[in-house]
Formats: sequence, C-alpha cells, structure tokens
Amino acid sequence: MPQFPLSDTEIKAFIDSAFAEDIAGGDVTAELVVSSDASLTAAMNAREPMVVAGLPLAKEVFLRLAPECTITVFAKDGDQLNAGDKILHIEGNARALLSAERTALNIVQHLSGIATAAKSYADEILGTGATLLDTRKTIPGLRKLAKYATALGGAKNHRMGLFDAVMIKDNHIAVAGSVTQAVSAAKISGRSDIQVECDTVEQVSEALEAGANSLLLDNMGPDTLRQALMLVGGRIPCEASGGVNMKTIRAIAETGVDYISVGRITQSAPAVDIGLDFSAS
Repeated sequence: MPQFPLSDTEIKAFIDSAFAEDIAGGDVTAELVVSSDASLTAAMNAREPMVVAGLPLAKEVFLRLAPECTITVFAKDGDQLNAGDKILHIEGNARALLSAERTALNIVQHLSGIATAAKSYADEILGTGATLLDTRKTIPGLRKLAKYATALGGAKNHRMGLFDAVMIKDNHIAVAGSVTQAVSAAKISGRSDIQVECDTVEQVSEALEAGANSLLLDNMGPDTLRQALMLVGGRIPCEASGGVNMKTIRAIAETGVDYISVGRITQSAPAVDIGLDFSAS
C-alpha cells in the first residue's frame, strides 16, 4: 500500500490554499444562521462502490477548523467499499464542520474517483502480464495526490515530472530532425533511461538501432503492436499508449506489451458519490 505522499508542511500548504479560495472572507451563512456554540454530528458514507482515497487529508481539513472535534474512522485509503459503507463519523462545533464540509468532500470524492477508475483498468488486464501506468495528465498542483490515488487503485506510478527520465516524443523528434538524432543527443549525457515514442514500425526499427532503452508505442492498434513487439523481440521494455479505454485495453494487453499508460484515470476520472449527512447533537 503506498504511503500518503504529502509531508506535514505540504498538507498545511494545501489546506491553506483550499481555505483561501473557499472561506478567506469567512463563512457568512454559517456565521449568520448557526450559533457559535452549536454542535453537530456527521456521517460520511459511500453511495456507490469505490476505492476510497484522501482520508488523511480530509481529516486534517476538519481538524484545522474544529481542532476539538472527534473523528471515528471506519475505512482507510485503499479500501474497497460498497454503497452504504461507513467511511467516518465526526462530532464537533457546527459552524466549523459546516465550513470544512465541502473542502473535505471534494478531496475524498476526487481522489476516490481516480483510485476507482485505476482499479477498473487494472482489473481489466489481470492475467495478461501487462502493467497499468499512470501519466502526467493531472490537475496542476495535485500530481502527488493523483498519483497516490492511482497506486491505491492498482496502477504503477510513471514519471512524476519531466525531471524523472528522458522521454523523446514526436515533437522532440520533429525539432531534432529524426529519431536517430534525438537519441544520439540524449545519449551524450550518458543516461540509460531513454524512452522513445514511436508512431510507426519504421520508427521502432530506427529507435532500436539508435540505442533507445525503452519504447512508447503510441496509437497503434493490436495488429501493429504485435508487429512492433516482434521487431523488438523482448530486448527492451515496451509501453502502449493512446486511444486506451475500457473497450480497448484488454486487446492491447493481450498483444504482449509490457506496460499500458492511461491518461484517463487522472485526466477524466469522475468523482465518486460520497455523502456527509449532518444532524444536531
């Protein structure tokens, strides 16, 4: 199980930013309608099947505004929940909990949506030998959290940022002049993590001859993927990407490719339905 990716300092900064955009000027409704000494109890429940993610951060959101609140946790990040399952129970100052509610829910719904989507894709390729990878297609500022959520769902983290590895893509090749020239320029550094994006079998052949360490086979159908993999002959790892969805991923995996990267699991995963129901205490 992956460790929660944010340090205490990063958690504080994240919550500072979240509250700055939501309650920087105060929660005018709660202040006008709710007595300052009123208390509430609330239950956070799953309303659909999901892989839950983001609970450590949500707890800190509540504790920031209601440091004396009592939180009882019934689930942990990575748990697979069914509709109706309890996630947590909270008791504390009504104004504070009402002000923190949306921020906490947004975090858990969004990250659980990513984890749940990742699990769906990972389950679809079970038994094929292929590994699901995430991508850099994340909301700016949320990459660590998004990639944490994909790992909870069964994906393998791939490139946290541009600093992680050399990935020569089509635009790099266009500027460099050719696959060979791009790989040669990268190899001068002595790096051994040079991946090349290939759109055609011809580019696969050129990348192999140039000395690429791995290949990204982009937007290739299963038949073309098999041709490319035959040419590679298992000499270096190969990743498939582009046009991957729940209808296509199994056939892609069955070609024998080592990895499949799916931008959808972070770029367009729907938030899951989670309820936070309050009652006066």
